[in-house]
Amino acid sequence: MVQGSTKGLQAKASNNARHAHKAAANPKKGRRTVAPKKAAAIKQASLHKALSAKINKSVEQQMVNAASSGKLTIMKTAGTER
Repeated sequence: MVQGSTKGLQAKASNNARHAHKAAANPKKGRRTVAPKKAAAIKQASLHKALSAKINKSVEQQMVNAASSGKLTIMKTAGTER
């Protein structure tokens, strides 16, 4: 029997295990749920989506207002103090 015949099979197995480990560490972004089919569930999901968007927009607007309320100044960098 040829000595190098099983080396290729072992390398493939370890590569797949490494890929599976990497994929499990970084899951894909986005939804992982099935979209609703019933009319009431569809209406509730659309309402939830609209409310979430309004809340996020409100929070972002509050952050902009809080950040822009003070006077903007240019600060010296640490490298120029020498």
